[in-house]
Amino acid sequence: MDNMNVENTAAEAVVEAPIDEAVETEAEKSGVKLIPFEEEPVDFDTFCKSDFRVVKVKECIAVPKSKKLLQFTLDDGTGTDRTILSGIHAFYEPEELVGKTLLAIVNHPTRNMMGIDSCGMLMSAIHEENGEEKLNLVMLNDVIPAGAKLE
Repeated sequence: MDNMNVENTAAEAVVEAPIDEAVETEAEKSGVKLIPFEEEPVDFDTFCKSDFRVVKVKECIAVPKSKKLLQFTLDDGTGTDRTILSGIHAFYEPEELVGKTLLAIVNHPTRNMMGIDSCGMLMSAIHEENGEEKLNLVMLNDVIPAGAKLE
């Protein structure tokens, strides 16, 4: 066979491979399990309504009487402190987050938790590793100013 036929045959084999065949990813081989992707599409206009901003952690404390909640006092660039509560105490100690630069959605509806209003939501990445949930806050470069908008 000439090169043209070999290339065409290889391309056809790839195209004709069944789509439903499971291919083990590198993550799965290492014991990492990802949360399935959302199947419901979000239209562009709805996505654009989400206001993602860079925030700087001024203070972080464990919420009394809660095993999970941390209370963040954040500089969001407005000149007024923003309070956000996050159920991440199993993954982080408060003192290790002070001074960090994080990503938050700031137009999330206010939610009262343990008697404290949480005005936004911190962004994090979660996955499962060897049967254990792992969480990583989205941390940004410290040179990015508080209030910078994610686009």
